Amino acid sequence: MYDDKTLVCKDCGQEFIFTANEQEFYAEKGFENEPQRCKACRVAKKNNSNGRGNFGGQRQLYDAVCAECGKPCKVPFEPRNDRPVYCRDCFKR
Repeated sequence: MYDDKTLVCKDCGQEFIFTANEQEFYAEKGFENEPQRCKACRVAKKNNSNGRGNFGGQRQLYDAVCAECGKPCKVPFEPRNDRPVYCRDCFKR
C-alpha cells in the first residue's frame, strides 16, 4: 500500500507529487530510486540531452574524408589520425 509523497525537484526546486500509482509502477519495474525531477524538468532534460539518449536533439557532426573513396562526409564522432573513417556507402560495404 502506497501513499502519495511530496518530493522536491533537484533542478527547479519545486515540489511535485510522487503518486501512489507511480510508486506502485516503480516497484513493479524494480526501480529502487524515487524520481528526482518534476515532469516539466524531465521533459526539458530529455529534449536537451546530448550523445546517447539524444531523443531527437541536435548532435554534433564532424567533417571527414572517406578513407576508401576519398569523398567528404560528416560523422558523429571526432575523427582521429590513427583510425580510418568511411562514408556511409563505403561503411555499408
